[in-house]
Amino acid sequence: MVFSSHIFLYYFLPLALLLYYALYRAPQRARNLLLALLGYVFYGWANPLFVFLMFGTTFVDWLLSVVIARNTWAVWRTWRQEVVPLPMNAPRSRRQRTALCLSVVSNLLMLGFFKYFNFGVESFGALVAALGGDPAQWTPTLRVVLPLGISFYTFQSLSYIIDVYRGDAKAMQNFVDFACFVSMFPHLVAGPILKFSFLADQLERRTLTLDKFARGVGFFSLGLAKKILLANPCGKIADVTFGAGSVHTADAWYGAVAYAFQIYFDFSGYSDMAIGLGLMLGFVFARNFDHPYRSASITEFWRRWHISLSTWLREYLYIPLGGNRKGKVRTYVNLMLTMVLGGLWHGASWNFVIWGGLHGGMLAVERGQGEGGLNRLPRPVRLAGTFVVVLVGWVFFRASDLPGALRYLESMAGFARPQEGAGLLAGILYQPYYLLCLGTAAAVVWLCPDTWEWTQRLTWRKTVVCFLFFWLALVILATQAYNPFIYFIF
Repeated sequence: MVFSSHIFLYYFLPLALLLYYALYRAPQRARNLLLALLGYVFYGWANPLFVFLMFGTTFVDWLLSVVIARNTWAVWRTWRQEVVPLPMNAPRSRRQRTALCLSVVSNLLMLGFFKYFNFGVESFGALVAALGGDPAQWTPTLRVVLPLGISFYTFQSLSYIIDVYRGDAKAMQNFVDFACFVSMFPHLVAGPILKFSFLADQLERRTLTLDKFARGVGFFSLGLAKKILLANPCGKIADVTFGAGSVHTADAWYGAVAYAFQIYFDFSGYSDMAIGLGLMLGFVFARNFDHPYRSASITEFWRRWHISLSTWLREYLYIPLGGNRKGKVRTYVNLMLTMVLGGLWHGASWNFVIWGGLHGGMLAVERGQGEGGLNRLPRPVRLAGTFVVVLVGWVFFRASDLPGALRYLESMAGFARPQEGAGLLAGILYQPYYLLCLGTAAAVVWLCPDTWEWTQRLTWRKTVVCFLFFWLALVILATQAYNPFIYFIF
């Protein structure tokens, strides 16, 4: 199910809110149970079989967290004992370390199988073909369907088990509360990736207020408008340019900028809707975007783009690898490895590996320069340079394969010879409607406050604007078919 779909907007969401607020005076656990059930319905709408996969992951991680907290495999014997956070600096037993390893390995094996099996088969087939063999004789016919949002709920579940092991949070004694954390439909399939320690108290105690609900409606309205009014038209431009066999240099840059706007408004729009839904349900989620295209370096970009992912990678990968505590060379290696693995998290493709390597390499270069080098240039120059680097990275992100990405970059660099008929694309790309949408997107990116800032204080004028954008988005939505979000495939 998709937020920008008729079934969600006109049926699922009103019914979910009606049932949830009907339990206004019920115990918190009753509301958590309802949210968990709604999350499973939301997730299983496209393929009910994936529900069993998510339930299995949730149950195994919850059970192993209790083993870690109680330091015994026979958890049923100590079930009535109060669960408290583990001491942070105390040594962990072999039993606790084993439980943590079982959770991490099981999650990564599941993620690796569903996400990278097809990639491994295709890479092996390409290798066999390069060696002169017949790939059909050596590669299996089996192909794996990727469950929606598996990367997001796997990372969230891992954050829980690691936080419990570290002593940053206490294990949840009740399975319903943990199932609610994993399967909560606002952030289930495309984030934000919420740390368990951030939501732990809210799962036990949260308030439903009119101010939260009103801000949540504002968030959701503006997020839907970002998706329908800006991301989708920019996506049409990107589809044309990246799908063409040959493009002129100006058209290639035009399409790359359009895709940069598409992915930003698509994903930040989803995050806004998720944050808004959370507020309607009484939860306060963390900010996920903070004007990323106003960054003057790649380091700053990753403080502003997909903040929940960059935070997760830093706390659960970069720092455990050693961070910057083991010398400069090791710091550069850790940065590079973290971003390459972050690229692979997005998808099983050499394009994502290169995208992660590009960002990791730039982070290492900027770390090595310190306060000198490019940092001495005027900020507008650094802003433009950072945006160009991000655009080059997005080409690998958007292109269907590595040869396609290289051809597109060749066109952007002016080295490609456009084929006859390439100029006809201008009749599609530069229509007034698309130019208006792209200009509006640029103005919002570089001149306007974002949703987080704009909804801090909702006046009646802002409320009217939110409803107007929401109404316009619904009108345009009625003319469109399926509206999937880019990050659903991750």
